Amino acid sequence: MSRDPVLNPVQAQVYNETCCTLGEGPLWHPMRAQLFWFDILEKRLLTVEAGRERSWTFDDCVSAAGWLDKSTLIMASANALWRFDITTGIRTHLIDLEADQPLTRSNDGRADPWGGFWIGTMGYEAEPGLGAIYRYYMGELRQLISEQTITNAICFAPDKSCAYFTDTTTGQIMRQPLAANDGWPSGEATVFLDLSTENFGPDGAIVDATGRFWNAQWGAGRVAVYATDGTLEEIYPVPTAQASCPALGGEVFSQLFITTAAYGLDDPAAGKTYTVQTSAKGQREHRVIL
Repeated sequence: MSRDPVLNPVQAQVYNETCCTLGEGPLWHPMRAQLFWFDILEKRLLTVEAGRERSWTFDDCVSAAGWLDKSTLIMASANALWRFDITTGIRTHLIDLEADQPLTRSNDGRADPWGGFWIGTMGYEAEPGLGAIYRYYMGELRQLISEQTITNAICFAPDKSCAYFTDTTTGQIMRQPLAANDGWPSGEATVFLDLSTENFGPDGAIVDATGRFWNAQWGAGRVAVYATDGTLEEIYPVPTAQASCPALGGEVFSQLFITTAAYGLDDPAAGKTYTVQTSAKGQREHRVIL
């Protein structure tokens, strides 16, 4: 029997006041107990370290990261994947990413349970079908899905059975079975959630330790939590419309962080990064193995 979703009564608090034009890609680094996130259009990586904001600015758009070790990230930019040294701020080129396509940039991405890194691309102006989703694994960058417009919601079930992804413009969250031995797609993707009739767009997502799917919903000002059968269970409101991506971190991976975007809005709450305490437990973000 279905039940009404629980609207979380605890108001999200500001975690960081910096206004991001397009906040995205929050990553809780489990070895550092530290949140990293991006402002894609301002070409910045941000964090809070010892209670103070620290940031790095690049010459191209940056959007998503995974962790390699305590001091090193893998980072996606508009045209490449990089090693990034947190201590020195130096990045080292790993492999080109649509370097011959000046109309696209990276967008959503995440490490998978096998140590691979999935990354989506899209057009700067969200040109239809110009984006794709790739996997970087054991030194190889392979295109998995083509003809995407706004790649989002890349995340993985804790039992390694599947990946999730969406093209935000379709409103459909897809579930892709994965091979148990190496994590490459196995078989056809199917629709997990059909949100195509809603007045918001599914954006970034994570899966918690029990397999529940947490989706930031652009235009709805919320993170929605769905059971493994697609039932909407919980809603975490955000005080601005353009919620872009969630992360679960903190001491026991129960603190929810939410990036937002100020792009196109006249709203003083827009673009800030928010946090709220939950009773859930997130997955520890997987380590990328080069």
